Amino acid sequence: MSRMKASVTRRAATRDLFNLDDGLPPREALGPGAALLRGFALDREAEILSALDAAVAAAPFRHMVTPGGQTMSVAMTNCGAQGWITDRRGYRYERCDPLSGRPWLPMPDAFLDLAGSAASAGGYEGFVPNACLINLYEPGARLTLHQDRNEGDFSAPIVSVSLGLPAKFLFGGLKRTDKVLRTMLEHGDVAVWGGPSRLAFHGVDTLKDGQHTVMGRRRINLTLRKVG
Repeated sequence: MSRMKASVTRRAATRDLFNLDDGLPPREALGPGAALLRGFALDREAEILSALDAAVAAAPFRHMVTPGGQTMSVAMTNCGAQGWITDRRGYRYERCDPLSGRPWLPMPDAFLDLAGSAASAGGYEGFVPNACLINLYEPGARLTLHQDRNEGDFSAPIVSVSLGLPAKFLFGGLKRTDKVLRTMLEHGDVAVWGGPSRLAFHGVDTLKDGQHTVMGRRRINLTLRKVG
């Protein structure tokens, strides 16, 4: 079977699996209760980037330190009522930016709308996030396998939005040693996971160098969560 024919067959099988109608964004299974929505954010790109600029202006990116004293290769900031931080005191959420002492920028409507519609498309109705961790990857940065466990309530899904350079996403199971699915994330892709996959280990492989037409030599990820 030719590569092109095999690719078409896989896409058709994916659409059959999710009972998708023609014209809807392609959706790929990542695991039980987990899906990748290809290009889902593209039609909202201008609003998302404008909101992103405002969030970064209010609280610039910074390289946080893990409890073990390691400086993370990924730079981070936040918006929303709660912001995820890490330092020698541990991983946690705080209502204020520790650098400025001011509350994080309120969650932009563009992020709320995107998160709600993506969650719904992934099978999770009524998702309203109150935290958005914004990660900046430059070539060479990576995020090792981890679980999102600091939210307190695991009933809500995670919505993860990819912008800029393509990156290899690692999505595993509930144990670090479980088999890991590796899939490329492109600009505008949105991953949604919850239910049986809510505590799945996940990460991002080392970002390769490149130049994106909109985002330049970087990748930005929005991770939208509900903190209990």
